[in-house]
Amino acid sequence: MREEILRDKIGEVAGKIWQVLGKKGEISLAQLPKVIDEKSDLAYQGLGWLAHEGKVFYTTKDKKHFVALTTPEQDIYKTIN
Repeated sequence: MREEILRDKIGEVAGKIWQVLGKKGEISLAQLPKVIDEKSDLAYQGLGWLAHEGKVFYTTKDKKHFVALTTPEQDIYKTIN
């Protein structure tokens, strides 16, 4: 895949993750690729994009890792949906 096409796809996947997290709240990292119906490598690259932008945070419960939108991002999601 050409670099700009891959970058666009990762951005698209990041948007998909943002929408799903806005709707569902918290998702386990292990389930994320299944929930968004994407390959693991793209799902985690999209998640990295969101993390780099400060739009998500991570938690650990019972040795399982979860991700959710930050409070400001949740507020943005609520205002546009």
